[in-house]
Amino acid sequence: MQAGHHTMRYWLMKSEPDEVGIDHLAANPDKQFEWTGVRNYQARNFMRDDMQPGDLLLFWHSSCPEPGIAGIAEVASSAHADSSQFDPASPYHDPKSDPAKPRWQCVDVRFVKKTRLVSPQELRQHPPLAEMTVLKRGNRLSITPVTAEEWTYLNEVVL
Repeated sequence: MQAGHHTMRYWLMKSEPDEVGIDHLAANPDKQFEWTGVRNYQARNFMRDDMQPGDLLLFWHSSCPEPGIAGIAEVASSAHADSSQFDPASPYHDPKSDPAKPRWQCVDVRFVKKTRLVSPQELRQHPPLAEMTVLKRGNRLSITPVTAEEWTYLNEVVL
């Protein structure tokens, strides 16, 4: 493999649409949105260690009346310090995080396209998607990997 190339990876990232929804991204298609506020180490590690610019993600609306896949976005930056951890006015402020060694990392994302809203109930009706992490009971992670097979099936059959 040549330097600078990476294997495309796919992700599902949850956001509350009243904070940042797919319509916010669609309204500013050239803007990079900093994915702030992740305060779970496993989700942070996906951003810090595994995500690369160009990776694609399912944009999932969560904590709302109609949760589900609402669109597609792409990772637009490598991981960097999450600015909200240093902002005393932010609900995600972390006074224990040292600016010299930030505890929380995040990536920036950019709009690709809106999809119809696909609910968890609908996803469960597709056997090839049965193992998606987001559908597993008790999963609370805001960021989860999506397999290439799941991604292809979603884009060819579901979305």
